[in-house]
Amino acid sequence: MAAVDGPGPITVIIPALNEAGTLPATLKSLEPLRRSGHEIIVVDGGSHDNTVSESGSCADKVLHSRAGRAQQMQTGALAGHGQILWFLHADTLVPENAAAAIIDALRDSKRTWGRFDIRFADTGLLLGLVARLANLRSRITGIATGDQGIFVTRDLFNRVHGFPPIALMEDIALSRALKAYSPPVCLHQQLTTSARRWKKHGIVRTIVLMWSLRFAYFLGISPDTLARYYHAHRP
Repeated sequence: MAAVDGPGPITVIIPALNEAGTLPATLKSLEPLRRSGHEIIVVDGGSHDNTVSESGSCADKVLHSRAGRAQQMQTGALAGHGQILWFLHADTLVPENAAAAIIDALRDSKRTWGRFDIRFADTGLLLGLVARLANLRSRITGIATGDQGIFVTRDLFNRVHGFPPIALMEDIALSRALKAYSPPVCLHQQLTTSARRWKKHGIVRTIVLMWSLRFAYFLGISPDTLARYYHAHRP
């Protein structure tokens, strides 16, 4: 792996489950990072489609794990070699300067974790508002969600013992743990995320469901209970 200036190189970890339709585009957007010496790891959670075969030539490692984002991302983190861990969803496109943005931000800010702003691939006033509110909420609270591409130094990730083994809200739990050591760097560069689930299940209904789950988690409802509710009530 080529040397990278700053606190790199970066290990990109992508949990995937039946993502053959979206993962190739994500990996293609990461190809410049890979050519620069950064590491790409896909962790499959038991896909029944071509997710694994689609990943083989575009990732440095394709691992297998029990399904569940927390478990899959933890598996990838343990197998990676980068000094910075960057967790991405399988339906996310990254800007060309993403790696440099991460490395420069951590070096210049003296902080140890952060995230990107997001935008949806599909245009529309409501989806645009959802993205803007998510970015604003994250800046105010210091909490990041998984679609914002959380990145963290390996030292801090190990210090907080990584992702907790929970069924839902693993991104919120990790953010809370990281926030105790450092505020996040909130990058203005945008990740482009798919709106497929929002459009499939209904934008307003999805907003209500996700905010309800986060509020319940804030009140102390267990992630296992929330996961059962999510799967039972998802539109």
